[in-house]
Amino acid sequence: MSQHVLVIGKSGQVAQALSRGAIKSPIAYRFVGRNEVDLAEPFSVRAGIDRAKPQLIINAAAYTAVDKAETESTEAYAINADGPRELAMICADRDIPLIHLSTDYVFDGTKRLPYLPSDVANPINVYGASKLAGETAVRELNAKHVILRLAWVYSETGSNFVNTMLRLAKAGGELRVVDDQIGQPSYAVDIATAIDKIAARLLSAPTDEIWGTYHLTNAGQTSWFGFAREIFEIGGRFGQPQPLIAPIGTVAYPTPARRPMYSVLDMSSTSASFDISMPDWRDALGRCMAILGGPAFRFQQGATV
Repeated sequence: MSQHVLVIGKSGQVAQALSRGAIKSPIAYRFVGRNEVDLAEPFSVRAGIDRAKPQLIINAAAYTAVDKAETESTEAYAINADGPRELAMICADRDIPLIHLSTDYVFDGTKRLPYLPSDVANPINVYGASKLAGETAVRELNAKHVILRLAWVYSETGSNFVNTMLRLAKAGGELRVVDDQIGQPSYAVDIATAIDKIAARLLSAPTDEIWGTYHLTNAGQTSWFGFAREIFEIGGRFGQPQPLIAPIGTVAYPTPARRPMYSVLDMSSTSASFDISMPDWRDALGRCMAILGGPAFRFQQGATV
């Protein structure tokens, strides 16, 4: 009998990696979008779970427009905080384990060593604050939870840094990219593969010690400029345009929402608890770019995550 996992948020990059066959899994995933389970509507959440009757839930849905969240805080909190709160209560009531996806933006970026899951969170923008509120609700309301903080997620499709850089390169001209924000580019396929392994563990052999907050990223670290430079270096092998790129400081590229200057996440507890070893970010990017540069590649402008 297959194990049934409900994934809320089917259009996100990680959910798409789980659903489109990017990984091979014996788990039977069911993916639902906002038309079926709307985190902003408590009745919708409860009804969707009662219909699906899952053995495990993965919450991959989120409000992710970091800059827009500064002026759309009500919507951001409804989806990122109130929805997970309702979800956690329902899961606790029905004894359903919950995997909840969060973000590196719960940290303020003042540290200069990789953040541990136990480090004090102190978000500096509305998006990060709303995600932290969601984490807190899940942690307090459902003991059987695994919170996974992700960072700088990208994939072959959707609105992400890789596709943005490729689109801007085609437009021509010099690109100016921030070089003093440090993080971990993370490939959605690698994240999905790890989540599948975590889900299998929670379904087959959960223990009291396994529940908690973890970090999940590709290995290594770089700046946005270093990320862009690697995109174009690899892309050149597949005939992608090679624009001029110049490093700039954050002060030269003001945005409505402040970003943490350093948000590297320590993954050692994830590796220890779930026997997961994540590839280096350069290796991951190479695999993604090979797909983007292949004959079947059709660049998708305006896709949504």
